[in-house]
Amino acid sequence: MTTAPAAASLEVSGLAYAYPDGHQALFGVDLTVRRGERVALLGPNGAGKTTLVLHLNGILTGGAGTVAVAGLPVAKANLPEIRRRVGIVFQDPDDQLFMPTVREDVAFGPATSGLCGAELEARVVAALTQVGMADFADRPPHHLSYGQRRRVAVATVLAMEPEILVLDEPSSNLDPASRRELADILRSLDVTVLMVTHDLPYALELCPRSVILSDGVIVGDGETADVLSDDDLMRSHRLELPFGFNPRAAV
Repeated sequence: MTTAPAAASLEVSGLAYAYPDGHQALFGVDLTVRRGERVALLGPNGAGKTTLVLHLNGILTGGAGTVAVAGLPVAKANLPEIRRRVGIVFQDPDDQLFMPTVREDVAFGPATSGLCGAELEARVVAALTQVGMADFADRPPHHLSYGQRRRVAVATVLAMEPEILVLDEPSSNLDPASRRELADILRSLDVTVLMVTHDLPYALELCPRSVILSDGVIVGDGETADVLSDDDLMRSHRLELPFGFNPRAAV
């Protein structure tokens, strides 16, 4: 007796979307992300990356094509479950932290979903432990460093036990130590990761696979070192590595 393979964490098929002003942002995007993969989503500004991400939990709908998370279609009837399964960590942690204490911020999502008492507290402690912030539970978020606030923002999403963790420019404004600490945390998580970033060395460090989105279509998809080493592909889509950085030597 064989068991059926688990559904992909993310299945995007033929996704096209135009904004009300007529601007076409996506043109038939196909993307599959397997359970447990860490994938970098790369591309120049205006490529459609944000538009794609906002389709993953139903913030944007109404275009052509389909999106499914763990086999569950992103449709109106499924939105509460989809939004639990797809956790988005914004570029600025202060967009996610608004409660008086770290504990209350991390508890907010699960509590809104009906969790309470000892089960809620256990969920909060587990999420904060995953990001190394359990000792800061009773601190006001605005008393934390920027790197610490970013880790708490990740914890607010992990507390929902998501299927996919979507990170928007996770390394921005981090000092080298905070950058390394966040990388260690992300590598340790047992979730699927989609990381939207312009930080190409960070993509290479964390994501074995990279996808390039440009002008609303996927133009590159492969092992990150191979993608970053393709000079013609990188140049034609306005992606530049730091001076002297060799993706082959860094692997």
